[in-house]
Amino acid sequence: MTNVNLTNYPRKKTRQIQVGKVLVGGDAPISVQSMTITKTSDVEGTLQQIYALAAAGCDIVRCTCNDAAAAEGLAKIVPRSPVPIIADIHHQYRMALAALEAGVHGLRLNPGNIRKPEHIKAVASEARDRNVPIRIGVNGGSLDSDLYEKHGGLTAQAMVESAQQELKYFEEVDFNLVKISVKASNVPLMVEAYRMLSEITDFPLHLGVTEAGPLPGGLIKATAGISTLLLEGIGDTIRYSLTADPIEEARAGRQLLESLGLRERKNVDLIACPSCGRAEVDVIEIANRAQAAFADKKLPLQIAVMGCVVNGPGEAREADLGIAAGNKRGHLFVKGRNVAVVPESEMVDALVEWATFIHEHGTDAALKRVDTTIAEREAAKDRNAALAEKGDDANHDHERIVEIRRTVSEK
Repeated sequence: MTNVNLTNYPRKKTRQIQVGKVLVGGDAPISVQSMTITKTSDVEGTLQQIYALAAAGCDIVRCTCNDAAAAEGLAKIVPRSPVPIIADIHHQYRMALAALEAGVHGLRLNPGNIRKPEHIKAVASEARDRNVPIRIGVNGGSLDSDLYEKHGGLTAQAMVESAQQELKYFEEVDFNLVKISVKASNVPLMVEAYRMLSEITDFPLHLGVTEAGPLPGGLIKATAGISTLLLEGIGDTIRYSLTADPIEEARAGRQLLESLGLRERKNVDLIACPSCGRAEVDVIEIANRAQAAFADKKLPLQIAVMGCVVNGPGEAREADLGIAAGNKRGHLFVKGRNVAVVPESEMVDALVEWATFIHEHGTDAALKRVDTTIAEREAAKDRNAALAEKGDDANHDHERIVEIRRTVSEK
C-alpha cells in the first residue's frame, strides 16, 4: 500500500526536527506517540511497557519525570529503549534539567505549570546546547490564569497565545527545536485552536484531544479531532489520550494513519460486513475470531469477512483476501477470485493460512496454487441457492416499475 492523499488539502509544510532517530515535521511520516503509565523509577516495568508500545506501532514514547527517582530511572531506560524517549515535565523545571542529564531525546513542557521566564529559558538553553527538542504542550485544563482572565475563559485564542509566549522565551535564548500542541478535551475547541496555530507558525504540530476518556467514547472523541485536522493537512505527530491501556492508544493512532493512507499498513486491515438477515453464519463472532487470530501477526494485507455469497465477493473484491459464508461453508477469494471452499469451522484458520502464503509469495502465486474454476463453480451454486430462496423477483420489481412509469407519465 502506498501513501495516498485523497483529500483536497495538501499537508502543510512545517519545519523538521529530530526526536532521537525519528523525524517530525517536513515531509516525514506522521508519527504515533503514547505515554507510559508505570512509575518511571520502575525501570524494568517501564521498559516492558515501552517495548509493548513499540510493538503496537508507537514511534515515540513519553515518560513522566516528576521526581529524582524518575530522572534516575530515565538514565537507565533511555539507552535500552527501542524508541525515542520524551520526558514529561510539570511544575519543577529542575526535573527538566535532570531529564536532559539522563539523556532523553525530548522534553514536554507545560507553559501553564512552569511560568517563571528564567526557569523556561534555563531549560531551553540547556536543551539548545544538547540539541534536544522541546514540545510546548499547552493544555486547556492548565491554562495560565492570566490568559484565562484576559480572554474570558478557555478559548482557542488563549491557548495559542500561551504557545506564543513560550516561543518568545525560547527565541530569547536562540532555541528553535520546537513542536507545539494546543490540546483540549472539547473537540471543536481543540480543532479551532490547531487551525489558528497552523496559520501563524510553521513549527511541527503534535495533535491530540486531551483527557478524551475511556473506550469507546474516548476513541470517538480523539478520532473526531485528530482526523479532522489530518484531513485538512494539519499535524505532524499524534497521540490518543485514552483512559485505557496505552497499547490501545498506540494501536488507535497507527490504525488511524493507515486508514487515512498516511502511513504504510503494518498489520491486517480487517473489513467485515455489518451482517444482515442474509447472513448464514455469525459474522460478528467470526470477525472477532479473525481479529484475534491476526492480532500479533505482521501481515500488511486487507482481509474481508462477509456474511453471504450474494454480495460478499463483489463488495470486497479489492481486498487481498476474503471469505464469504454460504450454505454452511466458506468461500475463500483472492482479489475477488474464488480459490477454495472450506467448512464453516475452518474459515478463520483458512484465512490465516492463505494470508501467510500471500504475504510470503504474493497474490499471483496464491491464484496459481489451485484450480479456481472448481471454487468458482461451488460459489455460483451457493449464490444461486441463496437467491432462489427469495425468488427471482423478491421485491416484485416488475410491478413496481409499471407503477413508477405510470406515476411519471401522469405529470
